[in-house]
Amino acid sequence: MRIPILLFLAITFQSFAADKIFRAGAAASNVTPWLGVSMPGGFTDRRATKIHDELHARCLVLDDGKTKLAIVVVDNCILPRDVLDRAKSMAQKATGIPAAHVLISATHCHSGPAAMDIAMCKADPEYQAFLARRIADGIQRAHANLAPAKIGWGWGELPSEVFNRRWHMKEGGIAENPFGNKNDKVRMNPPRRSPLLARPSGPTDTQVSVLSVLHADGRPLTLLANYSLHYVGGTGAGTISADYFGVFADRIQQLLKADRQQPPFVGMLSNGTSGDINNINFQGPGKRQPLYGQINFVAHKLADEVLRVQKKIQHHDWLELKAVQKNVPLGVRRPNPGEIARAKNMLRDAKDSKRLSRFEVYAQETLNLAEYPARMPIPLQALHLGELRICAIPCEPFAEVGLALKKRRKDTFVIGLANGYYGYLPTARQMTLGGYETWRSSWSFLEIDSAKRVIDTLENLMK
Repeated sequence: MRIPILLFLAITFQSFAADKIFRAGAAASNVTPWLGVSMPGGFTDRRATKIHDELHARCLVLDDGKTKLAIVVVDNCILPRDVLDRAKSMAQKATGIPAAHVLISATHCHSGPAAMDIAMCKADPEYQAFLARRIADGIQRAHANLAPAKIGWGWGELPSEVFNRRWHMKEGGIAENPFGNKNDKVRMNPPRRSPLLARPSGPTDTQVSVLSVLHADGRPLTLLANYSLHYVGGTGAGTISADYFGVFADRIQQLLKADRQQPPFVGMLSNGTSGDINNINFQGPGKRQPLYGQINFVAHKLADEVLRVQKKIQHHDWLELKAVQKNVPLGVRRPNPGEIARAKNMLRDAKDSKRLSRFEVYAQETLNLAEYPARMPIPLQALHLGELRICAIPCEPFAEVGLALKKRRKDTFVIGLANGYYGYLPTARQMTLGGYETWRSSWSFLEIDSAKRVIDTLENLMK
């Protein structure tokens, strides 16, 4: 039986129109740990004794009719690639979204549970399995919430809350580093208003990036913001908290009047390129704040700017989605025999192997890095949302990295600490200045020119 030509064209048009429907879904999956887990963010092992607010994996799934992407922001300090690959694999089996189309990042709150071993902190394998499962569940729930939607983006500025934390110091302002020398040219987190302060070693990225997604009827569905601020802090000892990232998510929901919706609105705040950026004005007077006071102040100020931007965004009924990912092998700065011998001697004289001093921690890190491979593949990813590009870097990139990528291409923002963790990512210039972020360890081990290779690769992935 032959189909009349007009009927054939009508069917073809309807099929094409169906493919052009843009859909989105969001969900927040609770990833709060049990008490007693190790908490990273310092050289010593801290244990969780109380919970101030719940932690979440906040998930967004996008669908253009042919391609699906997922973006997840997790309340955690650092996330290892193996845990995230496990979550992506489970999510792919449940939803069909390819693992390479999923971006999962950590907020870098210093008040969450250890998801990987770092310094003296050890991750609980049971929590790692729980975290992977809950991230996958969140993606699956967001996928189940897919519905017709509109999407748009915009940019704001908030220069008042970001400060470079690496400073050139006057004579006498640089102490001996853990490797027994005074070769550093800069100091991280010097004393506030010190007379020895000279100048910051680099810029800040003051831009606020906003991705807004609406239901087809105009109701807010989700909002993803991106800001290059390390974290805020001031949570109290042993306290689990999502830091200002969690407060922002709640505050933007309130400002958008999106509370009590069904399905629930999901606010998300990702970390940008903040490896050398914090919330301390080193030249200004200190402000005495109660616990969570500064967290609330910064989160509300950022939410106000995001709301201003969101109101001006022009949303698209449809745009094309694409994801590209590449593993780039980068060299590892491994110790030489003399450095290994020095580390062994230092650890041999340690008084308590379970409570190492800062210098002893670096000695242990030296021995750990001696076992690292000469090169390590790190995953770099670029999501294409129409003309928007979202770059993902599995490191703590310095602000200069994000600024360089934004200079090379308009309508771009960068999410750091994404799809794994491979330490700080300073530029080559910053590496020559030394300082904490360059001291060789499991949180700073990539070769000197790694930042340039990352920037060049991502530029190609964005094309």
